[in-house]
Amino acid sequence: MARRAGVSQKTVSNVINDHPNVSPRTRAAVEEAIAALGYRVNLAGRHLRRGESGVIALIVPELDLGYFAELSDLIIREAEQHSRTVLVHQTEARREREMAALDGFGTDFVDGVLFNPLAMDDDDLAAHRSRLPVVLLGETPQAGRHHHVTIDNVRAAREATDHLLDAGRTRIAVIGGRPPGPSGTAELRAQGYREAVEARGLAYEPELVRPARHFHWQDGADLAAELVRSPRPPDALLCLNDPLALGAIRALYDAGVRVPEDVAVAGFDDIALGRCSVPSLTTVSPDKPGLARAAVKLLMEEIEARRSPSAPSSREAAEGTVSAFEDSTPGDPAPKEIVVGHTLLVRESSGPKS
Repeated sequence: MARRAGVSQKTVSNVINDHPNVSPRTRAAVEEAIAALGYRVNLAGRHLRRGESGVIALIVPELDLGYFAELSDLIIREAEQHSRTVLVHQTEARREREMAALDGFGTDFVDGVLFNPLAMDDDDLAAHRSRLPVVLLGETPQAGRHHHVTIDNVRAAREATDHLLDAGRTRIAVIGGRPPGPSGTAELRAQGYREAVEARGLAYEPELVRPARHFHWQDGADLAAELVRSPRPPDALLCLNDPLALGAIRALYDAGVRVPEDVAVAGFDDIALGRCSVPSLTTVSPDKPGLARAAVKLLMEEIEARRSPSAPSSREAAEGTVSAFEDSTPGDPAPKEIVVGHTLLVRESSGPKS
C-alpha cells in the first residue's frame, strides 16, 4: 500500500489513524491506495494491543421508553465515530442489576460504562468505586465519584410550568412528580414546578404532585383519570415524561375532557410519538444529540486517562490476569458535570383555555 501511494509506511499509518499533520494531497493518495487494495483496518487488533476490547456498555432502565431508545441510537452512532461498539443493557430499574452493570458485569469485556441509574440511590453512587471508567447520564449525587451529563431539570420544569401559567392555568397537577428528597430527575422537576407556582403567588398543594410507579403511558392514564374525578380537578397537567403525557391525553379523551380547552397537557423528552399525537404534545426537548456527544467524549477521555502507562500484553488481557484500568485514587481529578441545553416545544396540547 505504501509503495502504491508513493509514501512511507509511517505516513500510511498516520492517514489510517487520522493524524492531522498529513497534507491533503498525500492523504488523497493513501486513501486511493486503500480503496484500490480493499484494505480494512483491523480494529480488534488495535484495541487488543492497547489491552482493550473496543466495546463500551450503555446501561439504561428500559428500552421500551422512547427516550432511552432514541438516546441509545444516538450514542451508538456517536461511538462509531470513535471506532467503538456499544453493548446495550437494560436494568429494569432493579438495584442488583444496576450494581452488576456498573462493574462491567464482572468481566473484562467492556472498556467503560455509560450509565443511567434509577434504583441506586445517592449513597450507592457516592460510595461506589468502579474498576471501569463511568459516565452517568441524568442526575447524580452531589458528592459522586463519576463524570455525568444532564440537563437543568429544575429550570426546564420551571419553564414548562411558566408556560402553562402564562396560558391562564391556575391549578396545575404534576404526573410523575415526587416530593423533595433524593436528587433524582422526578424530584428536581417537581422542585422546578413548585418554584414556578410559588413565584406567581399561588399556593403549593402537595396533593397535586402525583408519583408514578413506572412512567409508562398506563400510569399517566390512571393518574389523569383520578385527577379529573377529584372534587377540584386540575386545569393543566405537567407530565414528567412523554409516555405519561400521552396516556393522560387518552384518559382525558375517554372522560370527555377536551385538550387543551379544558385541560392543558405538557410532557418531557420530545419522543417521536408526541409529534404525531392528536393533539400534538407540548414538551421539553433535551438536546439528545448533544448529550450523546458529550457523554461519549467524556468516556473516551476517561478511558484514555485511566489506561495503564504500561498496557498489558494481549495474552495478559485475554487471560484476565491484569486490568487495563486502575481503581480511582483520592488524587484523581474531580468529576466533571456537563449540562446540555433544552428547548420548550409548544404544540397543540397546551393551547389557550376556553
